[in-house]
Amino acid sequence: MAVKSKAIYVCSQCGYESAKWYGKCPGCGEWNTMNEEVRTPVTGSKQAGAAVRMPTAVPINSIAESMEHRYKTGLSELDRVLGGGIVKGSLVLLSGDPGIGKSTILLQICQYIGKELKILYVSGEESAHQIKLRAVRLGVTTDNLYIMCETDVQSISEFIRTEKPDIAIIDSIQTMSISDLSSSPGSVTQVRECTNCLTRTAKIMDIPIIVVGHVNKDGNIAGPKVLEHIVDAVLYFEGDRNMSYRILRAVKNRYGSTNEIGVFEMLDKGLREVENPSMMLLSGRPKNTSGTCVACAIEGTRPILAEVQGLVAPSGFGNPRRMATGFDYNRMSMIIAVLEKRAGYFFGNMDVYINVVGGLRLDEPATDLSVAMALVSSLKDKAVREDVLAFGEIGLAGEIRAVSNCEQRILEAARLGFTRCIVPKHNLRGLSQSVKDKIEIIGVREVRGAFEAVSE
Repeated sequence: MAVKSKAIYVCSQCGYESAKWYGKCPGCGEWNTMNEEVRTPVTGSKQAGAAVRMPTAVPINSIAESMEHRYKTGLSELDRVLGGGIVKGSLVLLSGDPGIGKSTILLQICQYIGKELKILYVSGEESAHQIKLRAVRLGVTTDNLYIMCETDVQSISEFIRTEKPDIAIIDSIQTMSISDLSSSPGSVTQVRECTNCLTRTAKIMDIPIIVVGHVNKDGNIAGPKVLEHIVDAVLYFEGDRNMSYRILRAVKNRYGSTNEIGVFEMLDKGLREVENPSMMLLSGRPKNTSGTCVACAIEGTRPILAEVQGLVAPSGFGNPRRMATGFDYNRMSMIIAVLEKRAGYFFGNMDVYINVVGGLRLDEPATDLSVAMALVSSLKDKAVREDVLAFGEIGLAGEIRAVSNCEQRILEAARLGFTRCIVPKHNLRGLSQSVKDKIEIIGVREVRGAFEAVSE
């Protein structure tokens, strides 16, 4: 008798499965994410004939210690985000908006890695001729790069096990499929099972595999959320396609820090590393202009200076407008409320805009003071001195609270030519005399007196 197929509904966000359709997913609460899939149950003969394998366990002290082996990519910014290089046997997911530079950076690193290692580049979106044209433009001429245009994951895994390349690149996971599954490529089931198949291949053969993943309109990885749990590292390419700068950020990394970022610039010949992001973000900064202040954020182990711009203008409507780009909107609203209640600055009938120059996003509370000073500077139309840097967390009582890595931030400011730094009063006790000799440091206790200490 023929086996009857069964239709189920799977959430494209969290992978929740249900026998009936829901407008709102019971698992994650998202709307219109339940997609229909047809599955064929396993026959009884297959179930009976399947042998049960008894698992084994070993004492942890009997496992030999070995140093993890990493492959350098030739791009120090990418190596920084990965934690020092590509780990053997790891599965790395690289995600980002279309045209952001995912395929470009992977093809670029092939030129350096291909000097000593054998690379397999699997493309399910482009033909071999298209990849060759891009390789010529990027200057990729290595003989150890092999191109495969295939979408069947089982065939790809078998080829990897047979030919044993040193590194494999899959572009992209949404185009891959397993022929035994009835769902279409890019569906929740296909993406999950294809990733599981590649993970087993990477671990068994001890071969690192880099997988490219698309994102949806919300900026999240297209496919089930469990995809991020399967892989060893998740990298996001951020940035506006209309701007030349790109930021590579690790949101998960089993072999390194998740706070590091890499900064690149998109040029005609591909992506170029930006070794000094602070200088890049501060280039073109206006002088003697109100509404601007320099902030210092810590990304991993690296202090990064960025320009925060604020604009306060009279509102033509009864409900003033608030907008923040590169900064949390709710945090901005809190800072405005503190400035009104504790410092006496009135924003009630004013439109307020905040912008972080260069496409960088400031999520650290230590940048609160810079945002507040930019807003007050624009409100009073009085410029903050251009050689001043400020950082500190603002509390609801109007106090400036201490922040971490204070000395590291001050040294970065002194290196870039700043002569005065506004810091929380509580951070002064932990500073060494050598740091105090490099730059003028002013400690403030509350937000009321911070602007008066540096205004011209």
